[in-house]
Amino acid sequence: MVDAGESLARTLARFSVATEIDAIPADVVARAKLFLLDAIGIALASTTHDFARVAGASAAELGEGRGSSTVIGGEESLPLRDAVLLNGVLVHGLDYDDTHPEGVVHASASAVPTVLGVGEALGVSGRDLLTAYIVGLEATARLGIAAQGGFHAVGFHPTGLLGAFGSALIAAKLRRDDVDVTTAAQGVVGSFASGSLEFLDSGAWTKRVHPGWAGVAGITAESLARHGLVAPELVYEGRFGLYASHLGDRPVDLAATTRELGRTWETLSVAVKPFPACHFTHAFADAALALRADGLRAEDVESITCLIGEGQIETVCEPRAHKLAPRSSYDAQFSLPYVVAASLVHGEFGLSQLEDDALTDAATLALAARVTHEADPDSAFPRAFSGEIIVRRTDGSTVRHRESINRGAGDRPLPAADIEEKFRSNAAMAVRQEQAEAILTAVHALESFDDVGEFTALLSLT
Repeated sequence: MVDAGESLARTLARFSVATEIDAIPADVVARAKLFLLDAIGIALASTTHDFARVAGASAAELGEGRGSSTVIGGEESLPLRDAVLLNGVLVHGLDYDDTHPEGVVHASASAVPTVLGVGEALGVSGRDLLTAYIVGLEATARLGIAAQGGFHAVGFHPTGLLGAFGSALIAAKLRRDDVDVTTAAQGVVGSFASGSLEFLDSGAWTKRVHPGWAGVAGITAESLARHGLVAPELVYEGRFGLYASHLGDRPVDLAATTRELGRTWETLSVAVKPFPACHFTHAFADAALALRADGLRAEDVESITCLIGEGQIETVCEPRAHKLAPRSSYDAQFSLPYVVAASLVHGEFGLSQLEDDALTDAATLALAARVTHEADPDSAFPRAFSGEIIVRRTDGSTVRHRESINRGAGDRPLPAADIEEKFRSNAAMAVRQEQAEAILTAVHALESFDDVGEFTALLSLT
């Protein structure tokens, strides 16, 4: 599959064009269905939040009330690109969506809106939809692996940045473009890909838009390429390609984008989130819950030290003042002190810990102030988001707990039953149980759909 003498974009294009569902291992397809189900459930839950109403009003205005593309949990259809943008906000808005740990990227957040939108518009089969979805997951994850965690370090959000390339490949796959057009689509989308991490310093909502915008970029790039727009081919490895322009002299493993392509399936390494917070905090939430199960209580704690990978510190530990007193749910989701404290105080970390009254809970904030961090020399980041907490009790004794691999990661996946229950819980916030069960059944039987429009019809409120 890999030709050392050709561009990375062309190799990924050849992989995309050649891949058919019968050549994809059954466990990869089964896992992809669960990711799709998870994303749809999160999107339904998101419809009950203010950010969804804001994004929905904007999309409706831009679409001028016209369109035929389904909005998950929506009552009105929108034009294709507006629906993809809004669905991306819904899938990613609660920060509850899956992550590829080594790629440090939310692979499904852009792939799901794109594959549903373009697939519905073209009337493709469920088999073709699943194939294109997996192609998008593979490309997005591998592009992230090559960066070795570097995008976060320089302030770029890989989910928006890399999701655009994955979305371009998805659109090209569903359109049955040839290798030349698929290569060009990647070259075009390199000029559209974006995503700033500046939201971290204020709890702003912009991160929620990144994956939907990546989908819009990918669809637009594919159309331009298919109509003949001339594009640069060395969009990844060129002098001003993705890695040189965004990472400068930081280390990059370009070979990772195509290593074992079509033989090793990165889809199996995608991690479903058990907690609605930045994946960097999950090992610590589980560690706090484990110690609580052993009898530790907030009132017993003098201090907590979190051992965390150096490449994760800027995202969930700094600036410290913001992390100790989250100003919004988004602030809280990216605050290691808050997640640890809330988990220990409440014995859980779910959507209820992100409500306004929870963010001002005196016991949680008092404990968060006693949480500090140190760089972990044994961190598995970015291959896994490991973490350890060391608790000094008020009686002077010390207890500790380490999670070497975060729960939900490829080596420690959530069981299918847990993902289905997460879907049911999230979907129940927006739709009746009968509709939720119909969606779940349809996802598992997706190969049986000759036209995915019959499937997407299940996702709206109409």
